[in-house]
Amino acid sequence: MPVKSVLCRLLLLWLPGAEAMSATDIPKQAARTVALSDIAAWSMGLLVVLSVFFLCVWGVRKLNGLTVSGAEKMRVVGGLSLGMREKVILLQVGRKQLILGVTPGRIETLHVLEGDDCLIKEDTVSAPAETGFAHKLLQAIKARTELNRSDPSDA
Repeated sequence: MPVKSVLCRLLLLWLPGAEAMSATDIPKQAARTVALSDIAAWSMGLLVVLSVFFLCVWGVRKLNGLTVSGAEKMRVVGGLSLGMREKVILLQVGRKQLILGVTPGRIETLHVLEGDDCLIKEDTVSAPAETGFAHKLLQAIKARTELNRSDPSDA
């Protein structure tokens, strides 16, 4: 006999409500009216639970904004996939550029570039691309705010 069916039968035998009760064995319970104090207690409990929830959400948002010191000086400049699981990544750390080989079990420094040897100069990396998504999004937001300012009928 399979284990699941044995466990189900034992569970059904153990349940206290599995046997049928006669109508005379069931105790009558008086209906209790809900008082205003009950509703106030439930409301206060709900407010406490919701305030703890929103406090936790606020805390998580604040903690996600924290950065490790020096992390803003490190960024991935480029990468190249060599196969299903292997990549070569160009990482900018301060004024150095590192060429890293990345595999599922290991990250290895292949070469370190400094000074004039850097593949991508710092001024070209920090300059925003005029055709990028971020630039187009910024233009759309500016156009929308200008439209809202010029049209006072929406307010």
